[in-house]
Amino acid sequence: MAVTSKMLAAAALMAGLSGSACAQPASVEARPPITAYKPAFAGQTRAPEQKLGVAFQTTTVAQGLKYPWSIAFLPDGRMLVTERIAGALRIVGKDGTLSEPVTGTPTVMSRGQGGLLDVVLDPAFKTNRLIYMSYAEPQADGTNNTAVARGQLVEGATPRIEGLTVIYRQRPSLASPLHFGSRLVFARDGKLFVTQGERSFPAGQKQSQDLASGLGKIVRINPDGSIPKDNPFVGQTGARPEIWTRGNRNVQAATLHPQTGELWEVEFGPQAGDEINIARKGKDYGWPTISYGVNYGPAKAPITGGETQRPGMEQPLYYWDPTIAPSGMIFYTGNLFPKWKGSLFVSGFQPQGLPGGNVQRLTIKGERVVGEERLDMPGALWRDIRQGPDGAIYLLQGGAVGKIVKLTPKG
Repeated sequence: MAVTSKMLAAAALMAGLSGSACAQPASVEARPPITAYKPAFAGQTRAPEQKLGVAFQTTTVAQGLKYPWSIAFLPDGRMLVTERIAGALRIVGKDGTLSEPVTGTPTVMSRGQGGLLDVVLDPAFKTNRLIYMSYAEPQADGTNNTAVARGQLVEGATPRIEGLTVIYRQRPSLASPLHFGSRLVFARDGKLFVTQGERSFPAGQKQSQDLASGLGKIVRINPDGSIPKDNPFVGQTGARPEIWTRGNRNVQAATLHPQTGELWEVEFGPQAGDEINIARKGKDYGWPTISYGVNYGPAKAPITGGETQRPGMEQPLYYWDPTIAPSGMIFYTGNLFPKWKGSLFVSGFQPQGLPGGNVQRLTIKGERVVGEERLDMPGALWRDIRQGPDGAIYLLQGGAVGKIVKLTPKG
């Protein structure tokens, strides 16, 4: 979202106001900020706390998972779950039982943040049985990259993937165990968005702005891996035609807006600077040229030049300082929680200075965050969040002792 003069004027006005008459409701965020950066417009960070008074209860529906990363619901309500480090895909029964690992999954690089990552069903899964998996792909020369493969899920006594085919590889490959992304989201037109990272190291960060590189980009492909003719850089000399957006750091959460159908994403920032963006065709989201975060470490060294704004680069709709370590997001559209309908939920890891994992509920008005609520879900690393076919909210706890937790109304 580009910053307008009206936004800047509003921010300046808010900064200049003082006194109890102009006091704003308290933010849900009580931790001191990591940086001294100022938002580009009022409400871009630390939205007022807005509790909706929804009482919920949690139920563990499956456990015994190791380093799980993603959930996808099958048409009958069972779940596919990826286990990152083992590179395993399991089917979780309605009673919580885990299948043996599905055979035929891709070979993964499981060092660092690598492994088997996202899993989604083809929009026509009921007839074609196709599933898509993103993962860290090892190369013979010791480098690795984000990749996407698809194949048919065949069930039975020994469930398996048949016809596994790699449909996308991020290029170039780097010898890095970090920042693979990666979420897979089908658009309404059937195109597949693949969110990625820039591999963390300075050599990769710089390529986020380079259209000849797939690093630090969200890409858009056809389900067979071919390139849509209406992608923004198709036919541009020196540009990779799969690119949809550039200047993205490490996108581990993405979902479609239920009304507009646009791709909303959350970027896992450095130390501070986690941000929400709408991934629009051909736009530049600034990384690493602009950022509301700083490098990790007590020195809090600025990212490149320490800028937060630059012409031609999009401003985040919202950002967090300090980080919430985001890794999953949904717009809630179900009827089980009427007051939550239309809210944006973002799940995350253990933030700096907080005792456990977190789930943020955001009230969205147009393209602005107007309220924020932190659900009381301590003590876990919430790797993924999904809405189930029953309207309940399902959370995937990552780590060595993983489980699936279901949120339903209380009382």
